[in-house]
Amino acid sequence: TPGIPVLSEESGGIPYPERQQWERFWLVDPLDGTREFIGRNGQFTVNIALIEEGIPILGVVHAPALGLTYAAAQKLGACKRERTPSCVHEQPIRTCPYAQEPLQVVASRSHSNPETEQFLERLRQRCGSLEVKSVGSALKLCLVAEGSAHLYPRFGPTLEWDTAAAQCIVEQAGGRVTDLAGDPLRYNKPDLHNPPFVAAAEGMAQLWQNLIP
Repeated sequence: TPGIPVLSEESGGIPYPERQQWERFWLVDPLDGTREFIGRNGQFTVNIALIEEGIPILGVVHAPALGLTYAAAQKLGACKRERTPSCVHEQPIRTCPYAQEPLQVVASRSHSNPETEQFLERLRQRCGSLEVKSVGSALKLCLVAEGSAHLYPRFGPTLEWDTAAAQCIVEQAGGRVTDLAGDPLRYNKPDLHNPPFVAAAEGMAQLWQNLIP
C-alpha cells in the first residue's frame, strides 16, 4: 500500500500538521513489550493497525515466540490463530460477559502503579473474588478479546501504537476500549500519548465506571 502513510514509534516525530492531513494510515509497533523481549518470556508482540478517521478498522497482534496471532477487521469480527509444530488452529473469539465470581482482571507485568492498585482494591470491595493475571505487551487487551479476562485497566502511560491494533480486536470481539469518561480511544492526535483507559468485555462499563473517583 505505497499510497498509505505509516506512523510508528520510529517515526513518531512526524509533525502533526502533516499527520493531520491523513484520512487513512498504518499505525505500527514493530516490538511491543521490550522488557518481555529482553526477559525472553515470549510475551512481546508486533502490532499493526489501519486507522481511518481516527478509528482502528483493522488490527493484527502477532506474538511470534508464542505462535499466536490475533486479528480483526471492522464488521468482520475477530479471530485467534495458534500455530504448533503439527498444525495451525484458527477460531473466532468473543469477549466474555461477567456472570459470576471470580472477576478476571489482567494487569501490566512491567508497569504497575498506585492508581492501578487502588482501582483493583475498589474492584475487590465491589465484586469480592478477584483473579489478577500479569501479562506483557498488547496481549493484555487480547486476553479480554478472547474471553480469558473481563477487564484490563491501564492508568500508566501508553502511546497510540501500543493500543490501536488490539483495540480493533477487542471492539470486533464485542468489547470496548475507552478513556475513563467512557469515550473510545481515538488516534492521530496532536499528542500521541493515550489517556488512561480500560479495556472491558461487553456489558462491563457500568461496573468499572462506578469505581472511578
